[in-house]
Order: sequence, then C-alpha cells, then structure tokens
Amino acid sequence: MEQYQSDESLLALFRNPGTKEAAFTAIVNKYKERLYWHIRRMVVIHEDADDVLQNVFIKVWKGLEHFRAESGLYTWLYRIGTNESITHLQNQKKKKAAISFGNEVDLTDQIRADPYFDAAKIEWKLQLAIQQLPEQQRLIFNLRYFDEMPYNKMSEILGVTEGALKASYHHAAKKVENYLRKS
Repeated sequence: MEQYQSDESLLALFRNPGTKEAAFTAIVNKYKERLYWHIRRMVVIHEDADDVLQNVFIKVWKGLEHFRAESGLYTWLYRIGTNESITHLQNQKKKKAAISFGNEVDLTDQIRADPYFDAAKIEWKLQLAIQQLPEQQRLIFNLRYFDEMPYNKMSEILGVTEGALKASYHHAAKKVENYLRKS
C-alpha cells in the first residue's frame, strides 16, 4: 500500500475490514515522524516521547472507526498527541509531588544531563528557554515556532480562540527572547 495516499483514501481503506490493518500502518507511517517531534518538544525526553506516541496510536486505532472527518485527519491526530502529551506531563507532575522534594529533577535538569547537551549551542539554549514557559504557552510556542502551524489550525486542535493564541504566542516568544538574552 502506498504510504502517502490521501487521508480520504486511507480512511476508506481503514473502514474496509480487508484493508484495515494495512491502512492503519500507512497512516502511522505517514504521520509518525511529525507526531513524534510534536510530542518530543512537549515532553522533551526521547523515551517519554516514544511512550506517548505509542499511546497516541493506540487511541487512534480504537477511535478511527468513529472519526467523523469534521476536521482533517492530521488535526485530529495532533489533538490526540497534544492531549496525550499534556496527560503525560500532568502524570509526571503528580509523580514528582509524591517524591520527596530533595530528589526532584525537572525537565531543565534532564536536558542538561542529556549526553548530547552542549550549553554553547543555541538549540540547547532555546530548549532550556522553552522549558521555562508555562505548559500552555510552551505548547502554543512549539506548534507555532517549530511546526509553523497557522493559528486557525491551532484553534481547532486546542479549542482556544485565535486571538488568545496570538497573545499567548507573543508572550511566550518574549519570555524566550528574554531568557536567551540573559544566557
């Protein structure tokens, strides 16, 4: 099955019991890399991103038959990826709260502990700056800056008005800029 068929044809093939699995594999292959990087920018750690991505595709498998195509398939997948990432981050916060305060390690420390971390490289400084943002601003910044997602698409995915998204992105960009100037 050709990997990059249209979403409409992949959905039609998914609804056919004889081609369901092959269609799902094609959907996974078409979107896994883009979803991985979207998730990775939110959860930071590679292993966590892999776990979240796996959860996303489990949810997609279970829910694809009921997908009504009111939004695009990509938008729907992003929404699931975003929600799963947020759930993962919230679960991480709960786990950290259960751990004694002296043993906490936040994402900034995890970035610095990465064997590929080089404090002199701007991409690492950018990641450290992004991790300082509140969760919602970090999500909006990542969608706009890295994915170059239009505000109307973000609005569909996040259920937030375009005006609020623009304001949030502006504030996030200013915070990142200030962080980079200080470092």
